[in-house]
Amino acid sequence: MKKNLCLTACLMLFILGASAQTTDLARIEYLNLQFAKSDNSINRYRALLQAPIPLNKEKENLLVVGLEYRYVDININDSQDVFAFDDQLVSSVQQMNAYLGYVWKQNDWRFGVKTGVKIQSNFEGSLVNDDFIYEVGAYAIKDKKKNPEEGKKPYRFIMGLVYSTTPGRWYPLPILNYYKEFHPNWTYTLGVPKTNVRHYLNNSHKDAIQAFATLDNVYSNLQQNFVPLIDQGEDGKVAESVQLTIGLLGLGYEHFFTEHLLFYGYAAHSVYNDFRLEDGDGKKVYKINTENSPYFRAGIKFKY
Repeated sequence: MKKNLCLTACLMLFILGASAQTTDLARIEYLNLQFAKSDNSINRYRALLQAPIPLNKEKENLLVVGLEYRYVDININDSQDVFAFDDQLVSSVQQMNAYLGYVWKQNDWRFGVKTGVKIQSNFEGSLVNDDFIYEVGAYAIKDKKKNPEEGKKPYRFIMGLVYSTTPGRWYPLPILNYYKEFHPNWTYTLGVPKTNVRHYLNNSHKDAIQAFATLDNVYSNLQQNFVPLIDQGEDGKVAESVQLTIGLLGLGYEHFFTEHLLFYGYAAHSVYNDFRLEDGDGKKVYKINTENSPYFRAGIKFKY
């Protein structure tokens, strides 16, 4: 029991930390997940835009406006799931994020605060309160990638705290991320939601490969709550949301068109997979898939 609670807490930490650590200014991405030993699959389409607005000439104080959209196509075709519930109730979900942040510089550190709202729903009707998720966060960044201290390798350190109203996550979670260039054409990142080792294939840093461990998540409220016909827990539990939590190990390739614009492609296999229906308290109601499965993701992004 304690092991499961620890694992769950780590997974939530990884997922919530993602948005606070990204340096992406724009991103377009496609994901494919075909569940092993199953006809079920997920396709996700994602677009992100994040705009830092300088508030002074020195660009030490910034207002950050962010928008993100995700469309998730969920294909549930296993016969046991068709009999458990109407698969049309969980066929596609959408997520729309809007957030506002403020960043200021003090000595070698940048500090920031962020607040935002997410609409996560299958949009079977008008928006309801459960479709809205609210999030606040605070973080600190020490970035020495371009001007490291004398005798030290380039590095970046991020720490912070994030609170979200996602059901079952009623407490703030910490954020930690450390990046370092430790050898010519080699870097590593330790943190959440991703830890990796990257090797540039050329001195111009046009191409790179990496080995990584990361986590991914899909969550959405279901506007038409229902009780699965095949009960895997207590009688009468109502499914109010759908969630996928997946831990991954894989390899990736990146091609840099410019210093900031790149194509990326990742191939991975899950080491933890939990695709499920949950009630309003974030407790599992029905297990859809738990088999470890192949995972593919690719996109183009422009980063800071």
